[in-house]
Amino acid sequence: MNNVSIVYGGSAALWGSGNVGGALLMENDRPVFDTGKRALSFSGSMGSFGQYLGGLTGSLSGKQWYLSANIFAQTAQNNFSYTNEAGGKANMPNSHLQSEAAMIESAYKIGVQNVITLTAWYQQYDREIPPALYEAYSVKKEMDGSLRLLADWNKQTDKNTWYVKSSFIEDEVQYNDAAVLLHTDDMAYQYYQEMGWKKQFNSYGQLLFFIPVQISWINLPDSNETKQQDKIALAGAYDLRLFNNKLDVCVNVRGEEINTQSVFLPGAGASFTLTDWLTLRANGQRTYRAPTLNELYYYPGGNASLKPEQGWGEDAGYTVKLKAGDFMIYHDLSAFNRDIRDWIIWIGGAIWTPHNIAEVHSRGVETENRITWTIGDWQLHIGVNTSYILSTTVASYIQNDGSIGKQIPYTPRYNGQLNVGCSCRRVSFNYNHTYTGYRFTTTDESEYILPYQTGNIQLMYHTALRNHSLQLTAQCNNIWNEQYQVVAFRPMPGINWLAGFKVGIF
Repeated sequence: MNNVSIVYGGSAALWGSGNVGGALLMENDRPVFDTGKRALSFSGSMGSFGQYLGGLTGSLSGKQWYLSANIFAQTAQNNFSYTNEAGGKANMPNSHLQSEAAMIESAYKIGVQNVITLTAWYQQYDREIPPALYEAYSVKKEMDGSLRLLADWNKQTDKNTWYVKSSFIEDEVQYNDAAVLLHTDDMAYQYYQEMGWKKQFNSYGQLLFFIPVQISWINLPDSNETKQQDKIALAGAYDLRLFNNKLDVCVNVRGEEINTQSVFLPGAGASFTLTDWLTLRANGQRTYRAPTLNELYYYPGGNASLKPEQGWGEDAGYTVKLKAGDFMIYHDLSAFNRDIRDWIIWIGGAIWTPHNIAEVHSRGVETENRITWTIGDWQLHIGVNTSYILSTTVASYIQNDGSIGKQIPYTPRYNGQLNVGCSCRRVSFNYNHTYTGYRFTTTDESEYILPYQTGNIQLMYHTALRNHSLQLTAQCNNIWNEQYQVVAFRPMPGINWLAGFKVGIF
């Protein structure tokens, strides 16, 4: 994917009932129709612990047609050293990774307004699963394969856009543990169809209306049984801009039928540009997320008794953008509040399983701050991002489990990130420092993972050589050689590096 965007807050439920706190939208750029236009580039990198990556990207286009292809491959030994339970040094065993991916996209333009696009891509990850600190050894292996096919028709005029898309997805997960004679092969399939219409009303309003249909099924590996999940929805949104676009009000609604369960998800949001440098915003949305087929039936680890998540979420904030001489100042603050019943959380050791928490109250404040100073060819920047989040259990299905009022597992209260760097002409440099606070691993806060800090350096150089382009990158991660864990009993690598290049032929 080369176009990734994030929709923050509960308003993301417009794009799918499963988007409780936000949505990640992954797309490819629209095809470019230009007679004789072509592009070809290749890239590669290598780094610590046997990391090697390579890729090739190319495209051709004419007045009415477009064709592109991408191929990528990666391998890594991941045999970094760590401190074991006895306090000695060891190299991580059974941790090799190998992956391949390929994508082909073609498009044809009919007349001036109609474009038909066909896309196919496949990716596969073969990885060994190293032992946790409490395991003497591990011979676990997993293969993840995914095939995705997409057909899209788009017609666009001055005021109207119509589209229809249809896709098929096949996901396969093979899991092997020879130590316990366990082998599973989970196959999941999905058909997704969507048709929609967007209408622009001069400069003050926009209407969006679409109908998504999703049919998913999974073949259970330990029987001949098939489980299916059907979703059909009717969704729409109206975006109204007033007072010379200073006020932006959006109302959205989604009605969905999930198997036999009917769901109604209303929401609304607004932003107002109070001055040239200050913008205020607020959103509210009802959310609902049905458990996925993998959460319900994946073996080993699925939980067929899971209930759907549902509740309400609100967020509000402001953005400040100031220019003072050679300085640009950016400050953004967001506060959110969510009350979710039957919160789904994965907990476990060697094998993780999803469970419901009867009710969770999640609230917090997040800030993004950045100052940029431009002087001649130089541009210097410093940025600080912070978050303080409380996600506490309000009600539990287990009596006297000690979880009421406690932080839910693996949700740190404090997070912080610092970025300091500069750029001059073709060279850019950045230092990133990240702090992650305590994370509890049990619902009663009796066990936890210690906070950690990591420092990372990135350096990039790019230039043009006649009709070619060259980009060089280098990065050093965890430069302070911090010993830390993101998941309990799973040590992370110390200091490591990665260097790469990208060459555009034409």
